[in-house]
Amino acid sequence: MTETLLKKPQLPALLEPWDEHNQITAANVHPSDWVNPTPEGRYNLVVIGAGTAGLVSAIGAAGLGAKVALIERHLMGGDCLNVGCVPSKALIRAAKVAADARRGAEFGVRINGEIEVDFPRVMERMRRLRAQISGNDSARRFTEAGVDVFIGAGELTGGDRIRVGDDTLRFKRAVIATGARAAALPIEGLEETGYLTNETVFSLTEMPPRLVVIGAGPIGVELSQAFARFGSEVSLLEAAGQILVREDRDAAKRVEAALTRDGVRIVSGCAIKKVSKTEDGKLVELDGAGGCQSLVVDEIVVGAGRAPNVEGMGLESVGVDYDLRKGVVVDDYLQTTNPKIFAAGDCCSKYKFTHTADALARIVIQNALFGFPFMKKKASALTIPWCTYTDPEIAHVGMYEQEAKDKGIPVATFVHELADVDRAVLDGSDEGFVKVHVKEGTDQILGATIVAEHAGEMLNELTLAMNAGLGLGMIASTIHPYPTQAECIKRVADAFNRTRLTPRVKGLFSRWLAWNR
Repeated sequence: MTETLLKKPQLPALLEPWDEHNQITAANVHPSDWVNPTPEGRYNLVVIGAGTAGLVSAIGAAGLGAKVALIERHLMGGDCLNVGCVPSKALIRAAKVAADARRGAEFGVRINGEIEVDFPRVMERMRRLRAQISGNDSARRFTEAGVDVFIGAGELTGGDRIRVGDDTLRFKRAVIATGARAAALPIEGLEETGYLTNETVFSLTEMPPRLVVIGAGPIGVELSQAFARFGSEVSLLEAAGQILVREDRDAAKRVEAALTRDGVRIVSGCAIKKVSKTEDGKLVELDGAGGCQSLVVDEIVVGAGRAPNVEGMGLESVGVDYDLRKGVVVDDYLQTTNPKIFAAGDCCSKYKFTHTADALARIVIQNALFGFPFMKKKASALTIPWCTYTDPEIAHVGMYEQEAKDKGIPVATFVHELADVDRAVLDGSDEGFVKVHVKEGTDQILGATIVAEHAGEMLNELTLAMNAGLGLGMIASTIHPYPTQAECIKRVADAFNRTRLTPRVKGLFSRWLAWNR
């Protein structure tokens, strides 16, 4: 290990413990020996923030021949690499291995003795894999791709200027891609008692025996199930009357049942009155439909939403409007109220997903660098899917049934259960379904929800069909390999096709066949 790697950067405690893996990650995404380049002339594009949206904007523009600068004050790679998709999916995979091992007898596989989870080893594996992946988002890689990388805080100081330390960068166009952070909750005693977020939970080295997760959105349910499978006693608290309140209700119920089977105690419709420290742990006092109750736990994880990073970079001084809750204000072309400045990713979008940030960044590149009216792209034209990585997963694209009805669109819904799909039964993963909404009287797909072990992978077929203007009829005529769980999608399409066989059409067929005997 070199002196450079051993020197710890002055950063929030996200890369803890300071082992060889986190040292490699830091050397890639916030190198302590980094020397910022000397700005030369005016940049075609200056990007503030090196999360997914910023990285894609910068490297995409540089690949087209633009002169680009990229500014990051924290960790390159943003949430996705450091505290989001990458570490969370490493934990979810390990938790699934533990759950599958416990189910071994169901498949005729006997395991002598108890299934033990080596939590420190699980976390070490996560840090090792994150370090391995971090080279993709490294300062050196982007420099080699022709991007001037500046480590430090960027502040807009004029109509075409951004200050980073002692340097001033001039730009023709700029992109705000500063992402979002874990939202704070105004709960009495929470700050004093101490808590974890999705940003700090990955620094744990010992498994908390008792865990409370506040917020049953995607982050909360994923972490709850994973830690329950590791062996923690997990309570999931939600103010609303159900988990995953924004998802299809039938889908949320399937995931709720799965979490309960894994040992998660779900307390919905509750308010947290107060949090405090006791000799036995952290006391969480609740008030809900069932009356007052209290929980004593070892750790508290807050997973109740994200807040956009919009403060402290001088947006006001250059006429960029923003909202502390919704983020930077942009139009459909991702242009801010300052025509020279665009925004992309979690700092301006309600869809806070890595793949959405990537897609928005591609729109920014085209609109910022080639702003001819006939070339401009709209964010509203995107078909955005998403997935919650519980087991089973929930994946969704397009409109929900009620959403379509609220817009005055007549809807026909087709559902097929995985319990009637051979591969799902054989895999022991038959708790789920495919649900597709079409415009009534047509095969036009309005939206779809899938609950399945690999719902996120299965959804791509339906997303592609929607994006290409293909309907369920085309999916029904497409051969799907047997046996696969994705066959469930074809079964839904077949169900739609059967609706075309009206009594009148069936009568015509019958008369033809009778005449042709």
